[in-house]
Amino acid sequence: MSQAQLPTPAGHGQQVAAFFDVDNTVLRGASLFHLGVALKQRGVISLRDVARFFRINLRYVLFGESEAGVEATKTKSLEAIAGKPVTVMESVAEHVWDEVLSARIFPGAKDLIDKHLALGHEVWLISASPAEVVETIADRIGATGARGTIGERIDGRYTGRLVGGLLHGPAKATAVEELAAERGLDLAASFAYGDSANDIPMLSLVGSPCGINPDRRLRRYCARSAWPVREFRARRRAVRRSVRTVYSMGTVWAFWLVTRQIWRRLGRLWSGR
Repeated sequence: MSQAQLPTPAGHGQQVAAFFDVDNTVLRGASLFHLGVALKQRGVISLRDVARFFRINLRYVLFGESEAGVEATKTKSLEAIAGKPVTVMESVAEHVWDEVLSARIFPGAKDLIDKHLALGHEVWLISASPAEVVETIADRIGATGARGTIGERIDGRYTGRLVGGLLHGPAKATAVEELAAERGLDLAASFAYGDSANDIPMLSLVGSPCGINPDRRLRRYCARSAWPVREFRARRRAVRRSVRTVYSMGTVWAFWLVTRQIWRRLGRLWSGR
């Protein structure tokens, strides 16, 4: 299915929708990392928290999403925001879009979203990222709406707990089913896009699923299921090779330093005889 071959909306009053995962599907990397950096700049979280988010983002960019990675993100994020004002998070989400995320949207994904909207389809972002961030992204790119993970709030502050759990894996499928019931969406005529095998439950609900920048498990599943795949990250393999090259160079450099230190110590021992 090419970008020019999107079908027209279904008839008989039924509405077509397109559901998009966000991280590594609509935008490059993990939005939570950039949110963490902005929160650190405002003194809301610590540098240690940002370092944790950085490691998560790096793994995400290079290797895609994993169940363990998502759970780690959830745990560290809840620890970081417990007791923090909701208004700060909302303000920072807008700042992160303006300063960072707007430049990280895949042009191919934005083009696809625009085509769906032009055909009269609803476009929904479905993501495990914080609802404040996902809703901001949806608003700025002109999507119909968004569903994200909701942090529990009491008296205007986060408690460190979630409302309804993490919006991930099967929970994304549940969110799509709820939207379909609320808005009269025809899932058989609708579309869904994701980058991870954890998006399969959501992708399986619609008549036109598609893998975007898929990880290995999703790529294999798409091949078995005859689902189309789109690649918006032409430089992904080059980036991986670059990282491996840097790692190799770093290993050689470290080995050289250690060897030099050993020879220096041996030299001092010999000269002291």
